[in-house]
Amino acid sequence: MKKTALALVISLTVGSSLLIHAQTAAHWPQWRGPFFNGMARGDAPTTWSDTKNIKWKTEIPGKGHSTPAIWGDRIFLTTAIQVTKPAASPTSSGNRNHFQGGAQGSTPQEVNRLPGGQRGGQGAQRGPEDALVEHRFEVLALDRKSGKILWKRTANTATPHEGYHRKYGSFASNSPVTDGKYVYASFGSRGIYAYDFNGKLIWKKDPGVQMKMRLAFGEGAAPLLVDNRLFLVFDHEAGSFILALDKQNGNELWRAERDEPSSWSTPLAINHNGRTEIVVSATKKVRSYDPATGKVIWESSGLGQNPIPVPVSENGLVYVMSGYRDPKLMAIKLGRQGDLSGSDAIAWSHTRGVPYTASPVLYENKLYVATDNGLVSAFNATTGEAYYAQARLPKTYNLKASLVGANGKLYLATEDGDVLVVKMGEKLEVIATNHLTDQMFIATPVIAAGELYLRGQNTLFCISEKK
Repeated sequence: MKKTALALVISLTVGSSLLIHAQTAAHWPQWRGPFFNGMARGDAPTTWSDTKNIKWKTEIPGKGHSTPAIWGDRIFLTTAIQVTKPAASPTSSGNRNHFQGGAQGSTPQEVNRLPGGQRGGQGAQRGPEDALVEHRFEVLALDRKSGKILWKRTANTATPHEGYHRKYGSFASNSPVTDGKYVYASFGSRGIYAYDFNGKLIWKKDPGVQMKMRLAFGEGAAPLLVDNRLFLVFDHEAGSFILALDKQNGNELWRAERDEPSSWSTPLAINHNGRTEIVVSATKKVRSYDPATGKVIWESSGLGQNPIPVPVSENGLVYVMSGYRDPKLMAIKLGRQGDLSGSDAIAWSHTRGVPYTASPVLYENKLYVATDNGLVSAFNATTGEAYYAQARLPKTYNLKASLVGANGKLYLATEDGDVLVVKMGEKLEVIATNHLTDQMFIATPVIAAGELYLRGQNTLFCISEKK
């Protein structure tokens, strides 16, 4: 009987452990994944096509490039739905000064640069006609297993004060975040909203700003959730600041002014030597904040314009980067205070092959980055030594979605409808190239419970390999 009882205890323990693992594997709580480094728990599919390994696909109304957040069997994402039609205009859409842009893939390009590197005049990225009309800003919840839309809530109905980048942007580019109890959705200038998993509005917060983004490229930085606090960065052309809210009720805990122009980088929380700090990339200075007070712990200049990739951290270093003008990738030593600019706190840096839009993956002391035109590099995260640098993929790609990884595989979703699966390691090796017809991927892929989720322009796909 003792042996039977012991066997039963072991069985229950192992069963509970497997259940807990299965549950945590089904979480992708914010757009850089469960570890804030782009890596998933467990595995993910390697091959699929229009007719293979598509578990389900769901049409998503409106337009949004936000990356979904997943907790258990719930998928959360945001979208913006046009309510009214634009007034008739005697001028062509090429003469309208509307743009689209944001973060997590929906990010700015030079105003006179066309896709694929072609050059154009000042109107090359202008449009669309429907940008500055009334929209519904909505939060959606889907069933992860079936793709069925369980509920959708209109957080706000408003006419935006400025537009977004015509090709890469939307009014719903800020990705949501969840703690397993509530989902928190930011629409930037149009407010922050908290819902429970049944769609009940818990609180809403007006940040008190109408952001003036560079060249009206649009808004897109995602919120960061740390313990009981929600952190949001509002870097724009007039009055930038970082905000801390109480996640329970939306009350403002502190607000710190920032001497910064427009940026699209989401903050990163780091715990180093028992101290938590919030690191924010920006044009003038990278800054680390005390999450309790908003006081700057350390800062460093060195990045160029338009910072977009989110920082990542490992082994006492934080990696920050910007890839527009004066590109720079810096590894900064943690544990310091004050102005670190040009000091030995900068462990190493690079100026070539630096990503403009896509956030990196950091795993097992290797930092993987990719440029907008699809050149991939892998660095030793401690020394900065390149295992390979600006390696070319089998063909030229345009890339806006951030990198994600799972079980030794790196996933690169492209504007061309291809998702490349690359072996993680010291040389570039493409394992598979998967194509979905008439798709363009700007939102970052998501991995949960062994399945891959791809948000196209109007469709959310669930990719699942039968084992």
